[in-house]
Amino acid sequence: MSAHTLDVRRLLCPMPVIRTQNKVNELQAGDTLVVSCTDPGVLNDIPAWCRINGHKILSTKEHDDEIIIEVEVC
Repeated sequence: MSAHTLDVRRLLCPMPVIRTQNKVNELQAGDTLVVSCTDPGVLNDIPAWCRINGHKILSTKEHDDEIIIEVEVC
């Protein structure tokens, strides 16, 4: 298990989800991915993508204009 980060700040829908999907495809089950975003649509889009693809949202944090979503790859 290892931790990874992905910076998709300043990208708009659908790019944050596409980049998240591409990165997750490189990872192993049990790995975590911390995604840094600025598009508020990710608050719905990434959790929905995780539900469809069997991954788990570990946390969602908002600070100023930045959204941090931690995903566990399953």
